Amino acid sequence: MKKELLDYKDGSTELEAFVAYEDADSPKPLVLVVHDWSGRREFACNAAERVASMGYVGMAVDMYGKGVFGSDDDVELNSSLMNPFASDRGMLRNRITAALIAGRNLSQVDASKVAAMGYCFGGMCVLELARSGADVAGVVSIHGIFAPGDIANEDVKAKVLCLHGHDDPMVPPEQVLSFETEMTEAGADWQVHAYGNTMHAFTNPHANNPDFGTMYKEVAEKRTYQSLGNFLDEIF
Repeated sequence: MKKELLDYKDGSTELEAFVAYEDADSPKPLVLVVHDWSGRREFACNAAERVASMGYVGMAVDMYGKGVFGSDDDVELNSSLMNPFASDRGMLRNRITAALIAGRNLSQVDASKVAAMGYCFGGMCVLELARSGADVAGVVSIHGIFAPGDIANEDVKAKVLCLHGHDDPMVPPEQVLSFETEMTEAGADWQVHAYGNTMHAFTNPHANNPDFGTMYKEVAEKRTYQSLGNFLDEIF
């Protein structure tokens, strides 16, 4: 497997993605991987490698800026990095679109076949990419945030898959229903898989704070990656 760092920009902001892929004679579909609120750290890079092992180009994108990272347990720091994007969805859409453009320009990528997946904050990002009307085959939100911002949606072209813990306190049932209504009204091809007795961050083995609502759950993680594989097979 080949692994490399990719410098790119959103306006004047320098960004650094992690790219993983296996040798191939022809270009492959691209899967953007958007990190959680702690930044483009090991978890996101490992996910990009997992995608690469499935036969795609995995690109762990950078939403915060080159060298800007949070941590596993610093809620205040992570919040300070995420909240500007949560409150300014236009800025968020510009930042994820910059990653999309950079990824499509990679020589090993088939630019006509692109998907995006994201964890937690990253789920919010890929849903905003879909809401922006981006011409991508599909997006996958993994324990992501469903709530929209105050910016108008364009036509949703991407197929949408949300993998969600039913007991996630950050996405209560009424928000799920609102999202389903939103996607239906947008005419989107959408799916929501809700895992029972499952909290937020269920694919992250380091998540172990039930009081905060974050808890790893092995069976939900296995189901997630089975569903992800099926979805990518379908859209590509």
